[in-house]
Amino acid sequence: MSQVGVVVADRRQRVLGVDPGEVRIGVALSDPSRTVATALETVAAGAGAVPRLVALAVEHGCDTVVVGLPRALSGRETASTAAARALADQIAASGLAVELWDERLSSAEAERVLLASGRRRAQRRQERDRVAAALILQGWLDAHQQPEKA
Repeated sequence: MSQVGVVVADRRQRVLGVDPGEVRIGVALSDPSRTVATALETVAAGAGAVPRLVALAVEHGCDTVVVGLPRALSGRETASTAAARALADQIAASGLAVELWDERLSSAEAERVLLASGRRRAQRRQERDRVAAALILQGWLDAHQQPEKA
């Protein structure tokens, strides 16, 4: 007796990375293999932010959203930490999987990357949040890499 079945490919979906801020929210996107994060865009914080983030996740076929969790260098939680948790809860209410990821020093590292690339101050201000989101997402991707199948 033979069995007839459907073979489902191991298709991994992209991941959206979010660097929450009071004024701007940086957004990054992984490639389909979840190996490389790329800066995507900056979203204005406020009432329209969550619908835009959810729309970006759906548009790019993301099944997971990684939200940067800001903490003090000591590791203690701050008002920004509470705001990031609230943003994550709002995104999760849409049905998307949400993971929080430590984002300490991501903005400072983004600034260093942009300075090293020769960006002027105005350019750095426009790009910093989405580059920080890419750094946060890349850290998450690196920590969640699955071994290659033989």
